[in-house]
Amino acid sequence: MDTEGNFTETVHKDVKGVLSLNEASYLAFEGEDILNEALTFSRTHLNQLKTKLNPYMSELVSHSLELPRHYRMRRLEVRWYTEAYCKKDANCMLLEFAKLDFNRVESIYQEEIKNLTRWWKDIDLAKNLKFARDRLMECFIWSVGMVPKPQYSNCRRVLTKVAAFVTIIDDIYDVYGTLDELELFTYAVERIEGYSGSDIRLLSKEAAMQPLRRLIVLLEGRQEVVPEDGRSINKKALESLEKYHNLIRWPSTIFRLSNDLATSKAEWERGETASLILCYMHETGLTEEIARQHLRNMIDICWKKMNKEWVNDQHPFAEPFVETAFNLARIAH
Repeated sequence: MDTEGNFTETVHKDVKGVLSLNEASYLAFEGEDILNEALTFSRTHLNQLKTKLNPYMSELVSHSLELPRHYRMRRLEVRWYTEAYCKKDANCMLLEFAKLDFNRVESIYQEEIKNLTRWWKDIDLAKNLKFARDRLMECFIWSVGMVPKPQYSNCRRVLTKVAAFVTIIDDIYDVYGTLDELELFTYAVERIEGYSGSDIRLLSKEAAMQPLRRLIVLLEGRQEVVPEDGRSINKKALESLEKYHNLIRWPSTIFRLSNDLATSKAEWERGETASLILCYMHETGLTEEIARQHLRNMIDICWKKMNKEWVNDQHPFAEPFVETAFNLARIAH
């Protein structure tokens, strides 16, 4: 920047530099005004230039403007960038190594989903709960997004199972159960840790409750709840989990906000009105588009808070856990 605070002419001519500046600006903390200015400048400049660039650079620019690399799911980004790199005069040996690595890790994922599919068919839950979404593969992709490294196979397995159960429970509450049924179901789930069997008998009185009874049995038989990365987790970290440490709170908030941005229209059409967008519109009297932009701004603020937490060495978590927390926000995007 020059003495008056404007970006210099040499920067305007450096497309790769402006592209890198755009990506770097998403690593900002709250209150870093210069990086906020860099984001506005770089996005404006790249939007003006993207139709005038060669196909390879134009594709890189469009990709960055759609969603920055910091927000993207890691393995999907590897796949996209490898294919984009093929289109230029690439380093053939480097490209070959990238493909070999991707295919090696993909073969591990394929073995995992094969075993998970067997488990899913064995418990036969989707067949018994026909009203619920049957989305094992989607749940597995979420787990790959959160813990992509090949050595974390067990963690992906547990996360996939958790996500599959959460999806079904979500549909039980949103689609299937009456208020009375759901109160019984909630009561039974909350007592899973030490119930004697009387709770499940409550659920078996009505034929309509049989699917909920089956799910309770499966939940009661679970063995692993919190996936770890192979290291012992210390007491302070466990206490921080229970208190919703910021490294959990902000990614979870992004997940919630992104969910409302994506599904609110379909939910309105089904008659569901409890979304953040509708609440904001009701409270302010503003339009849907303004409400959506407000949620996007909230997401950006959460990312800045997360960036600050990442470099704060006071948190009690191991680096793989921190990376997984960030990846939760990434799969939300």
